[in-house]
Amino acid sequence: MGTGSVEPVLAFLGLVLAAVFLYAQWVMSTALRTGDSTQLEQAMAKTPILEHVGRPAIQDLVSEGSVRQYRRGTYLFYQGDASEHVFFFWRGRIEVSSISVMGRRQLLTTLDSPQFFGELGVLGDQRRTATALALEESTAWLTAGDRFLAFLDKQPEATRALLRSLAEQIQAHESFVEDLLFLDLKGRVAKRLLQLVSPSLDDLPPDGSVLPAVVTHADLASLCGGSRENVTRILSEFQRRDLVVREGRRYVLKDVTGLRRLAAL
Repeated sequence: MGTGSVEPVLAFLGLVLAAVFLYAQWVMSTALRTGDSTQLEQAMAKTPILEHVGRPAIQDLVSEGSVRQYRRGTYLFYQGDASEHVFFFWRGRIEVSSISVMGRRQLLTTLDSPQFFGELGVLGDQRRTATALALEESTAWLTAGDRFLAFLDKQPEATRALLRSLAEQIQAHESFVEDLLFLDLKGRVAKRLLQLVSPSLDDLPPDGSVLPAVVTHADLASLCGGSRENVTRILSEFQRRDLVVREGRRYVLKDVTGLRRLAAL
């Protein structure tokens, strides 16, 4: 067989393999949308925004979007991007951070439980104020912003719940400003450790609670408004005083009462 007869065969085999790959990708995508739709609806129904919305409405909302897989290190969106979609974090772990005008990175939150995000930019018709990065293989649902707004127009319960959520975020920002004014860095670190385990400080966690995600010293420093070096020093002191212990890459709150006193709660 000459060279001229081999090349067409190889080209044909390449086309076949490409077609098989694309078909497999399509099958996997379809299976994800149909097989997991019920679980996705159940996860959404447990969120504060949709907990009082009927199941048919949630099903309609899910059908208006699509599910995407994000590999570790993949960016969902960047600070400054147009806010074209609303996201629902489903599985994995996603970091949301921003860069200040001085070029300093600020960790805003780490998503590790199902919840909506990215809705603020859509509601305000503004560009993204933060960047979202998949810290591990993650799954998210997303829908076009205008479709989400149309859903809110039809579901006043969801609109009121979203307004409550926004009010809570504003209150959290005001509380952070007060902490900067009235708490020293040691108190802010103690308070943030407690908040990472239990967002509501009215119901503090028990001793032995583990931080739900891997939080680096730099992350904690940005959450507390301090330097990484000073936060590292404070955490070492907390360990010497037996307030926290480290198990692997995560911190365990060993003495919640002691942390509470430092946080002036």
